[in-house]
Amino acid sequence: MEYPDYIVKQVKERSASYQLEGFLSGQGPGNPKIMLVGEAPGETEIHNGIPFSGRAGKHLMEFLERIHVTREEVYITSAVRSRPYKWREKKERNGEKIQKKYNRTPNQGEILAHAPLLDYELEHIDPPVIVTLGNIALQRLVGKNHKITDVHGELLKQPVQQLKDSCCTEFVWTEKEYSIFPTFHPASIFYNRSLLELIYEDWEKLKRYVIKN
Repeated sequence: MEYPDYIVKQVKERSASYQLEGFLSGQGPGNPKIMLVGEAPGETEIHNGIPFSGRAGKHLMEFLERIHVTREEVYITSAVRSRPYKWREKKERNGEKIQKKYNRTPNQGEILAHAPLLDYELEHIDPPVIVTLGNIALQRLVGKNHKITDVHGELLKQPVQQLKDSCCTEFVWTEKEYSIFPTFHPASIFYNRSLLELIYEDWEKLKRYVIKN
């Protein structure tokens, strides 16, 4: 998606003080079967400019295949559009120690800085179902009272959070209600393989809502 220049400029200015790199726009059709909202791009995504093109993306494509939906039929975006990183020491095979960038979870300031982009997308795309992948995406839309472990696999019909105004750093609720389907982030299975069966069950439930629409 192409965003108005003033929104991109505002987001980049507000993000300047954070450890972020690159910028990745949301991608997909204007009338998608579902909208996928992730956390933030990682190193692979920033390098090649394609959302969910790394390890987690391979699993996401498998989940989409299970509900008979292709990448071309979904709109993919995220709470933060730049890669959040941190520096850490890494020891090379030859024993040399180097500083390397690693992916990290975005913080609340970064989520607020990038909020106008997701607000704009929700205003201009009307997806039948918004699938939030992980806690960051879920809480960006429905607030911190919701946790993925409590509501995954449920269809929530409610307003979502948007910035009060372009100069503001607080969220208000939209007048419109959206259908939101929370599930675990595909990368979660790298740390907890037992989540895979729960994820399969969630996507099987999601399939029913996609068929209805």
